[in-house]
Amino acid sequence: MSTVAGREIEQFGEPRPLDFGPPPRPPRRIRFKPWRILRYLVLIVLGIIFIAPFAYMVTASFQPLERMFQYPPQWIPTNPTLENYTGFLTSDRPIGRWMFNSLYVSFTVTTLQLFLNSLVAYTFAKRTFPGRDFLFFLGLATMMLPTEVTLIPNYLILKSMPLFGGNNIAGVGGHGWLDSYWGLIVPLAMSPFGIFLLRQYMKSIPDQLIDAARIDGAGHFKIYWKIILPLSKPALAAVAIFTFQFVWGDFLGPLIIISSPDLYTLPLGLALFVIQNRTVWNLVMAGTVLSTVPMVIIFFIFQKQFVRGVSLSGMKG
Repeated sequence: MSTVAGREIEQFGEPRPLDFGPPPRPPRRIRFKPWRILRYLVLIVLGIIFIAPFAYMVTASFQPLERMFQYPPQWIPTNPTLENYTGFLTSDRPIGRWMFNSLYVSFTVTTLQLFLNSLVAYTFAKRTFPGRDFLFFLGLATMMLPTEVTLIPNYLILKSMPLFGGNNIAGVGGHGWLDSYWGLIVPLAMSPFGIFLLRQYMKSIPDQLIDAARIDGAGHFKIYWKIILPLSKPALAAVAIFTFQFVWGDFLGPLIIISSPDLYTLPLGLALFVIQNRTVWNLVMAGTVLSTVPMVIIFFIFQKQFVRGVSLSGMKG
């Protein structure tokens, strides 16, 4: 037996003792750090300062006009009322039409940007052609132009669209795409920021997946639709939130393009409502709360995607 055991030891080596891993560490002692408490106090104070105007707006919307500006202000109304909201919704202004216009334009622009931005981003991220990088950086350069600089050129282009709004083939004689849904939607159908964000994310998708799909006979559009888009859902969600938020709150664009009250978006209609009813602040507060409710709901539902979108915008290419 000793001979056999010796041969086994020579062949397999001596048996090793059982290894149960390192001994458990003692519980970490929490140290008192005054600077951490100070940091949280500063953040709490800043949070209160930033949320105070919105909280006052919501509180004032449930108070009568004579109690809105009393001092000290009532942050919790003693006798809340819905008369401000009913008065705003039943005014002689087409409030429902304004809400529909904002929803229609916001959803349409968001859908177009998700499709067109992702298609262009896939081309810049996974296709190779002469001048690709130059065109990409040329698109990024347009982000440095202030919106106010492009207002007049956009206005002239929309006004001169051929065969629209009474224009002839030369783009003369009518108003073109001004005062129409076309003028609100088409200029915002693509975004350099959305292309940049999606392109940065798509570059992280392994090229081996695309090569495997090509071996199976998939074309470029099928690769884009079946592989790239499903893997880019976080970035697409971020682009959708940013786009909807921008279009819903846009005021300057509709102010320049739209002149018919039936085509006003909610921010534009609410601004004109404030100008015409400067002393009726209770109705103004109610309308402002109604205009911000959709964005607050969307933010709380897609909060994770919103934060992830902020982090995605800083990804390296």
